Amino acid sequence: MPWLEVDSGVVRHAIPTDRLGTATLSPEGRFEAGSWASFTLTYTAGVFGIDDSGSLRICFRVASDQSGLQFDDPGGAGFCTVRASNGAVLKCRWDPKGNVRPWDKSLWIQVVRGYLKEGDTITARFGVTDHGGPGIRLQTFCENSFEFRVLVDPIATFNFQPLPVQPVISIVPGRPDRYVVVIPTCRRIGERFALKVKGEDRWGNPSDQCDIVLKVESDTLISGLPETVHLAPGQFSAEFDGLAVREPGSASIRLCTLDGVAVANSNPIVVHETERVHYWGDLHGQSEETIGTGTADQYFAFARDRAFLDACAHQGNDFQITDAFWGKLNALTARYDEPGRFVTLPGYEWSGNTALGGDRNVYFPAEDRIIRRSSHALVDGGDVDGTDALTCNSLFNALADNDEWDVVMYAHCGGRYSDISVAHDGRFEKSVEIHSAWGTFEWLLHDAFRLNHRVGIVANSDGHKGRPGSSYPGAGLFGAIGGLTCFLLEQLDREALLDGMRKRRHFGTTGGPTGRMFIDLQGRFAEPGQLYHDDPAVFRGAESRMASEALMGDIVHLPSGDMTLDVALETASPIERVDLFNGLDRIDTVRPYRESDLGDRIRVLWEGAEYRGRSREVIWDGSAEVIGNAVVDVAPVNFLNRDKTLELQDNRIVWSAKTTGNSGGFDVTLRDREFGELRFASQPVTFEQPVSMIGLEDSIHDRSGELPRFVKVFRLPNHNPHKSLTFTRRIELNPDGDNPIYVRVTLEDGTRAWTSPVYVYR
Repeated sequence: MPWLEVDSGVVRHAIPTDRLGTATLSPEGRFEAGSWASFTLTYTAGVFGIDDSGSLRICFRVASDQSGLQFDDPGGAGFCTVRASNGAVLKCRWDPKGNVRPWDKSLWIQVVRGYLKEGDTITARFGVTDHGGPGIRLQTFCENSFEFRVLVDPIATFNFQPLPVQPVISIVPGRPDRYVVVIPTCRRIGERFALKVKGEDRWGNPSDQCDIVLKVESDTLISGLPETVHLAPGQFSAEFDGLAVREPGSASIRLCTLDGVAVANSNPIVVHETERVHYWGDLHGQSEETIGTGTADQYFAFARDRAFLDACAHQGNDFQITDAFWGKLNALTARYDEPGRFVTLPGYEWSGNTALGGDRNVYFPAEDRIIRRSSHALVDGGDVDGTDALTCNSLFNALADNDEWDVVMYAHCGGRYSDISVAHDGRFEKSVEIHSAWGTFEWLLHDAFRLNHRVGIVANSDGHKGRPGSSYPGAGLFGAIGGLTCFLLEQLDREALLDGMRKRRHFGTTGGPTGRMFIDLQGRFAEPGQLYHDDPAVFRGAESRMASEALMGDIVHLPSGDMTLDVALETASPIERVDLFNGLDRIDTVRPYRESDLGDRIRVLWEGAEYRGRSREVIWDGSAEVIGNAVVDVAPVNFLNRDKTLELQDNRIVWSAKTTGNSGGFDVTLRDREFGELRFASQPVTFEQPVSMIGLEDSIHDRSGELPRFVKVFRLPNHNPHKSLTFTRRIELNPDGDNPIYVRVTLEDGTRAWTSPVYVYR
């Protein structure tokens, strides 16, 4: 009998699948993402039945944020019952890590007294509502074929095999909760571009249930702009090509209902004479062939047609990529790559354990290159070709030995995190990913500075929900919106994209509707310096030229003379601040308002992570009140998980929230500007602070551990209209070592962005 791949590995002499039994599900069909439902799954035993101590597992993908199951509270969410038709005694356990990935989440049903014969049944009811419970909440993202994956161990050998036909439902988007309009952030004068529009349901899924006509307005003359946009039922998005701006300046677009109610604002577009323009990408995510959701084909289609990306790459875990899927993936990147419209890069995620270097993204300029796996943990056959690279350093060495100098790599933090003190090679590894759906990881950039690595900054989704470029956290493990990277390129094709990646000509943002911002950063020097793109500390004989200006990502040897930094911003949300850094040191903070503009609005933000690895969540559930004053209003900031809450109860603010390196919090507007005392209580941080002592500068209440973990409090204007900011600062350079000069932008809605540094050394 041929080998049979099963969820617990590859085994010989497995039971023929047609003798394992069958499973049916009721109801079947289409269900709205994030809705509450109840299901009955009936397993009918096959020829072998199930022996005493044999088992059944009903499994769900690890990426799913469906609510868990429980057996103790009949009136609670996720209540489950399990019965055998012949009265056999069953033992049940819900285990989120009870099976082999990607089918980790498992309801384990074991026969502990008696047995089942052919035709006997086990009936599992998911989300029982008989006693007033709401059912189970389905996952918050869409999936055409959501499986209740049934595995059977009929002979009690602990060899679980999947049924040949699995119960399946379809999870579909809900009605639109908001509308999103996207245009480029930078184009040349007269250069044509497209307007793209979609509706999203409350969980961020593009909705095909729109039925609306929207007026299109702009305060700047954009030629080719349609008067209206019609999103019809069955339509996920609308696109209008041929727009252009004939004069230099900035513009944005508003969508309004026919009676004038504004429903969406676009990101800004800056139009000027420039060598490079902005293209947006998400180069890090996975599909169901590894640990994600949906097929790889659907993954690329979503990135292009529903997330409106310019560039995308698939980064499956290498230890789960079979040779067959590697071939399929390369065929897909070749098919979807369309210069000028949508660029794809072939590649994979080298997924070695942190002790061996940790996760890295690997990008190729062309298809059919060697995949050097970190292991064959979930791939049959072993290292037949001798191409595995079991450590990250051995991967770097293999690329160098094979003269694959065109490969680009990123270090990142997902489950396993990159330890760049264990492995880093600047010949290949050009940037660090400091934000994704897993959280914010500025510590990875700080590690690079301490180790004198010259790296750029990127952000991606690292998404598992099948939504590259538009990855929302939903209700599960992930605590942040997936990031985006803006590439400064002369044109949109693979060669230009890889050139921009090698030169670190990009900035990363935390994504979301306001993540697409315009940032221009330029260093000017009083005396010319030697400008490099390849790091001269890594590449012997690296080419250079004399220059008096530098862009983000450039490396400059400046023996003498001053540096001046010019920064220009155009954003969709008001600008809260811009922090200027020289490596680890914050050297200035620029705000678009003055201290005299401050009002009655106080911002309270929590931020941080518990740990570098998987258990990084910080739970901020707590409350606050202002003694001796009255709370007029409270508004959430970065409450990204829609099941987290912020409530004003009389004069007391109560919330449930979490961070994974990123930040969240609230704005509180007070009746009296100066009176009272703010009392804040959460498990990580508790403090009291007089309202009169809260001003322009941050008050930090720190409980940092292995990583920063703190609350900061400061005051804002009652209204901040500033979505445009330009400034110039003279930079005092350290006489020794690198000066990595970069900015971090923070918007009022909590969105952040980081530019790749300009590295200046004496």
